[in-house]
Amino acid sequence: MAKRTTSTTPDGTQPDPQTESVQSSSTSDAKPKTARKPKPVDPSKVMSPGLDAPTAELPAQNTPTQPAEMPDTTQPAASESTGTYSRFTDFDVHLFRAGKHQRLYEKFGSHVVEHNGVAGTYFAVWAPSARYVAVIGDFNGWDKGSHSMNVRWDSSGIWEIFVPNIGRGTVYKYFIVHEGGRELEKGDPYAHYWEVPPKTASLVWDTYYEWNDQDWMTERGAKNALNAPISVYEVHLASWRRDPGNPERELSFGEIADALVPYVQEMGFTHVEFMPVMQYPYAPSWGYQITGYFAPSSRFGSPQDFMRLVERFHQAGIGVLLDWVPSHFPGDAHGLYEFDGSHLYEHPDMRKGYHPDWKSYIFNYGRPEVRSFLLSNALFWLDRCHADGLRVDAVASMLYLDYSRNAGEWEPNMFGGRENLEAISLLKEINEAVYAAFPDVQTIAEESTSFPGVSRPLYTGGLGFGMKWMMGWMNDTLSYFERDPAFRKFHQDNLTFSTIYAFTENFMLPLSHDEVVYGKHSLVGKMPGDEWQRFANLRLLFSYMFTHSGTKLLFMGGEFGQTEEWKFDSSLDWHLLQYAPHSGMAACVKALNKLYRSEPGLYDRNFTADGFEWIDTADRENSVITYARKGNRPEDTLLIVLNMTPVPRNGYRIGVPTAGVYHELFNSDATEFYGSGVTNPNDITADAEAWQGRTQSLQLNIPPLGAVVLKMK
Repeated sequence: MAKRTTSTTPDGTQPDPQTESVQSSSTSDAKPKTARKPKPVDPSKVMSPGLDAPTAELPAQNTPTQPAEMPDTTQPAASESTGTYSRFTDFDVHLFRAGKHQRLYEKFGSHVVEHNGVAGTYFAVWAPSARYVAVIGDFNGWDKGSHSMNVRWDSSGIWEIFVPNIGRGTVYKYFIVHEGGRELEKGDPYAHYWEVPPKTASLVWDTYYEWNDQDWMTERGAKNALNAPISVYEVHLASWRRDPGNPERELSFGEIADALVPYVQEMGFTHVEFMPVMQYPYAPSWGYQITGYFAPSSRFGSPQDFMRLVERFHQAGIGVLLDWVPSHFPGDAHGLYEFDGSHLYEHPDMRKGYHPDWKSYIFNYGRPEVRSFLLSNALFWLDRCHADGLRVDAVASMLYLDYSRNAGEWEPNMFGGRENLEAISLLKEINEAVYAAFPDVQTIAEESTSFPGVSRPLYTGGLGFGMKWMMGWMNDTLSYFERDPAFRKFHQDNLTFSTIYAFTENFMLPLSHDEVVYGKHSLVGKMPGDEWQRFANLRLLFSYMFTHSGTKLLFMGGEFGQTEEWKFDSSLDWHLLQYAPHSGMAACVKALNKLYRSEPGLYDRNFTADGFEWIDTADRENSVITYARKGNRPEDTLLIVLNMTPVPRNGYRIGVPTAGVYHELFNSDATEFYGSGVTNPNDITADAEAWQGRTQSLQLNIPPLGAVVLKMK
């Protein structure tokens, strides 16, 4: 493949000379003057003292036992800097304060540059309620008075400093004194690399990477299109697989790539979706309580290691979706909560700023600077890390002011309703910005209510997402399949109801991590019957899922029938693949992925009613359901027959839309899937006997707890 080199310099700026506002080092209210933008340098050549090479495991934090004496904050403290300057133009500040800046990661944070012939690092942080801010770290013995920052003259609350002779790998935090006197030590909200938890400091780092995924990036628009077969494998990186010799050790990004990429390719999934990979301190949160929104988790390696993982998937023809969490953040002392001593990122009214269920904090969606933060963060992962889409977590919690709250615990909006108007407008703006900058990606909403138009365009009044999880389908389907087959005839509406609303949104069918935790059992553990019936039921469920309208998502372990619930701190039970029920399940999912990708009737019209037609739902007594899936060409039509009981149905007659000869494309009861082998190996000719409202019909054998897919020759 052709090598693609990023057009940005190592610190993320454009290499063309520009001018930016510069403020005096002697006063905080000096008027700006212009100066040539500092020259970026190769950050690998400017290492912090005592750190020879970047690694995931870093030296112990060198914090002095006695805190430094608090400097006089009425005047800027003396600094070793060669002078201060700003990466912010006046227009940058305007966009930031208007909630419209889309690339704050090029401005805030730490950036290795050369200024006045001296190599060093520029730092910038937003702390408008601070009276004093300093950079502390291993380079200055964590001295709170050595490197005080300068606040901009324009009341933006942006603090800046250039520190010479430090670079990539420098460990640092911001020491912040609130205007009321409270002292805090915070990590950098825009840092690209952090210490490995439980350590909490940030590292000076860059996002420079020489990409070699040009072929994928050129072609991915077709792979991510709404009329493409999209089959997603959901992965939690810390528990997909662990070191066999040391089960406590999580694999690195590189080790994961070596094993996961060929596995996903072999199984036939089109995309992977990573549960949150952003920096998170608390492992039991599964990554959903983020402190470093602009950094891949250092548990697994460096930002460049993560980029290489994405690149490896792209080189294998597989897309990468990222779980993104703009709905809440944790209250860790080093994180975003009360960042400068005030409610900076979270809403100050805890009726809007606190999640009672998750014990976490809600972004202030109406504050322009916070909107710029989230907008820039969404675009960062698509821009710098080449992600192919974002699955946005807990959208329902953002849309409603009364989410998980009782009467009296929430305040209506300006119109008296329960909708969070600020969050709604932000989601629309993020989707608009994402698709404007990257029209070949997808945004996918995890949204569990009937809020209208989630995956509809903005010009029709929608939120602008590309797809939405079909939570109703998931709940109804699992409820049906958990029932004893003898009683399913009384609940057939659980399955047929989905098509009443299936085409009101662009739905993705999710069997996600949420369904295999907290006592819900694994997927195969939910199924009724003895061992053979449980596995047959799960193969039938997967067959129904892959032939139903909508794109697909399956959480890791389900594809081979993991028997235990998912555990975030241990590996999947890969040894199960040596047993026939599990290897047969994996073979079945692989075959379904192949069927889905190769048959346009299953994806051409995934989101429109003309791509699905019920043939018969009336045979409740036998719990047999028949439907057709249609593509853009008549010859792409498929017939799907599901038998929801363990009783085989030989010579079962179904109506067909077209006369001709049909052959069996797929049968979930095949012996290679650990089935009983009730198949239709010979061609089946439709005759002129009218049946089920059709003028032609045919007879076939339907396996016990099985699915059959037919196509006309």
